[in-house]
Amino acid sequence: MADITYDVSSRRWILQMEASTYCLRRSLDDTSLQHIYWGPRIAGATASEMARAPGPFLVPFESPTGISREEYAPWGEIRFSEPSLKVEYADGTRGIEWLFEDHGVERSGAEQTLWLRFRDRLYPLIVTLYYRIHDGHDVIERWVRLENTGGGGPVTIEQAFSADWRPPRRECYRLTYLHGRWGKETQVAEVVLGPGKVVLESRRGTTSHQFNPWVALDPEASATEESGEVWSAALAWSGSWKFVVETTPYGEVHCAGGVNDFDFRYRLDEGTRLDLPAFVGLYSNKGFGGVSRGWHAYEREHVFPEAPDAVRPVLYNSWEATAFAVNEHDQIVLAEKAAWLGVEVFVIDDGWFGARNDDYAGLGDWTVNPEKFPHGLNPLIARVNALGMRFGLWVEPEMVNPDSHLYRAHPDWVYHFRHRSRTEGRNQLVLNLARDDVREWMVATLDSLLSEHNIEFVKWDMNRSFSEPGWPDEANRNPERIWLEHVRNLYWILDELRRRHPQVAFESCAGGGGRVDLGILSRVEQVWPSDNTDALDRLRIQEGFSYAYAPRVMMCWVTDCPNFVTKRTVPLRYRFHVAMAGSLGIGGDLSRWTPQELEEARGFIATYKRVRPVIQNGLLYRLRSPRAGSVAASQYVARDGSEVVVFAWGHSQQFGVTQGSLLLRGLEEEAHYADAMCGATYSGAYLAQKGLPVNLVGDFDSHMAHLVRTMPAHHHGE
Repeated sequence: MADITYDVSSRRWILQMEASTYCLRRSLDDTSLQHIYWGPRIAGATASEMARAPGPFLVPFESPTGISREEYAPWGEIRFSEPSLKVEYADGTRGIEWLFEDHGVERSGAEQTLWLRFRDRLYPLIVTLYYRIHDGHDVIERWVRLENTGGGGPVTIEQAFSADWRPPRRECYRLTYLHGRWGKETQVAEVVLGPGKVVLESRRGTTSHQFNPWVALDPEASATEESGEVWSAALAWSGSWKFVVETTPYGEVHCAGGVNDFDFRYRLDEGTRLDLPAFVGLYSNKGFGGVSRGWHAYEREHVFPEAPDAVRPVLYNSWEATAFAVNEHDQIVLAEKAAWLGVEVFVIDDGWFGARNDDYAGLGDWTVNPEKFPHGLNPLIARVNALGMRFGLWVEPEMVNPDSHLYRAHPDWVYHFRHRSRTEGRNQLVLNLARDDVREWMVATLDSLLSEHNIEFVKWDMNRSFSEPGWPDEANRNPERIWLEHVRNLYWILDELRRRHPQVAFESCAGGGGRVDLGILSRVEQVWPSDNTDALDRLRIQEGFSYAYAPRVMMCWVTDCPNFVTKRTVPLRYRFHVAMAGSLGIGGDLSRWTPQELEEARGFIATYKRVRPVIQNGLLYRLRSPRAGSVAASQYVARDGSEVVVFAWGHSQQFGVTQGSLLLRGLEEEAHYADAMCGATYSGAYLAQKGLPVNLVGDFDSHMAHLVRTMPAHHHGE
């Protein structure tokens, strides 16, 4: 069980988790908070012994505090490492001198939260640090609350990170992170850290395609997929963010992160407070696979809005079939084919609203186009429902085309600077969601849309980053707050729509994988990892995605060939097997599929429905990386061990070799497993030591195995 205790004699707090321990202590003069330990579970007595250990040696031209392992470091005094907090008080003072004031532990069910309160010696600033842990997990949620208690004017926040993570001191660390661009999201990158800083960030107003707010650190680059110590952290924030991974001149590695301080100033008026987003940490001694499974379990139980064992339905999206040329008749034809395949949610994408015949006009006018749907959407929705499917719709509510009724009525509603261009991206501008009137318009518009139609799925898109992030009406009144308020109002709108329309599921999309993080994932059922649906490219995108996020929320489409990004043609079987590795969707033009392709697809969908609880909610083992070799493979084990699903994808046959075997993981050695696809039976020990036989022939061949445990392992006491 998770447990938080305080030892008065050593002035330390100890957080005991499933298999790990985290420890910190107050300094003797109550002016700083020192990090003591984060790693494998240790006894409380050992933690107290560590807390009593002497501090760092004196170093010329440095202060003891400046080179110590501070848990959260305010800027001020003789400190030169990356700070956690920097403010300016009303009289121009910019340094913080704080004192520890109080602490407490709050218990709620299977979770406990420690709070530590500090107060500036003179100025009206209170800083409260929070730590939350959960039974059964090795995850720590950290965040900070900043409060202006009044009497000294506003406090301007210039930099405010949510946490600073410190793994134990080692010879060196390897940093693993996720990078990319449009069409190439969540690529895995590694770098061995040397002296200095590595900065990962988004300045785009969204999470971004370029970097994802997730990192992992392993000492001496020693961790493998299934062994070794790994410390990992992820930020629950869907706007601009920043991580600073610093190796100090004294060999200390730390990772400070939170809201990006670029172009950032936030005025905290008297009597107000600001809660920073959670920066979440996780430790595992079972390699990168153990870290991933730890993140997935935590997300299923404490992040995702659905129940831990919920499964996502099979979805069809008509974008590739019709693009903007949507109409009732053609959509019904596609819906009938999709229903015959076994699809459960039918979604119309862009083009159903306003003057939307291309991407030059219509965004902002969220009323049904009367030429395309003379009778509105309800007859189409009724037909989709009669076919046994739920109906879904695409929206992009944070955007507006200059050619729209909304923009002509409210040109001041977009981000812009006086006397400067309004730069368009994809022929659109970004609405200033920090404005109360824009927020109220948005929630009212979407509420009406959902109230007037039986819509049960919303694909929420955002197809450009911020530019000219100005708010002229708020000049000299802290317009820079838009970097926070846009995201906070987005969260409020999603929360409010979910409250009013609990039957509606949401998907986050931002030109592909531009908004994927723990913050948005607490408000949507699934995300769109990339616009690139090429099956071979998707293997690497989906691999990187799985390092941080669970397969259940990873939407994967089967689309037509040649693929629109790569111009590559691969077999339908290969495309399905790649897309079945997450939440399955279909995006091809079904009116052009042959009867044989439709029949084959129907079989794959039926198979997927049988195994999706294992894929979406089971334990993921990455058997072979698509970054190495000609074969990639993944394995999924049901959480009760009763079923196993294995995929193998071969992108090219080399030197005539067609047969191989995959050593499976996470099985019970004494149990037996029957292959539901071919009838063969294997022991768990055989599959772990000899392997599952796989026969891949030619280019772009794939194989799926579904193993069912037929004899459970013998347990002591039975």
